[in-house]
Parts: sequence; structure tokens; C-alpha cells
Amino acid sequence: MFLWISGFLPGDNKDDSLKYELNVPREFERKVLDTLGWTDLENSPEGDWLLNTMQVQQIAKIVGESLPEDLDLFIGVTA
Repeated sequence: MFLWISGFLPGDNKDDSLKYELNVPREFERKVLDTLGWTDLENSPEGDWLLNTMQVQQIAKIVGESLPEDLDLFIGVTA
């Protein structure tokens, strides 16, 4: 199991194809989980959750990678 970030064009855009994806590296999982208020991967909420601007900025800083600000970014746990 791992954290996966996906990005799509914002809003109700007819183009619903994946525009961005990132598997959060294992060494950053704990800090990202803390940012989300999740205890661990096994007990994380099901589905994909829309990240707010603050969370996107915090996660980008944690992973040391700029995340697109022009997309709706979602995070979830995947196998």
C-alpha cells in the first residue's frame, strides 16, 4: 500500500483524463499522513480526497517537488 496523488483539470471539465500522478516515496509517508491527519495507511479513509491549497503546499515541501497548482489534486491509498 502507498499514497498516490492524482491531478485532473479543475471543476466539471469534460476532459477527465489524468494529468498528473505521484507515488509518495515511502520515506515521506509519515509526514504526509500527519499533514492529512491520518494515523496510518491501513486506517486511512477510502477513496480519493481533494487536497486544499495549504495541503498541496505542505506536501510539496515534504516531498521536495513542486506540485501543479492549476489542477485539482487528490490523494488516496492504493495497493
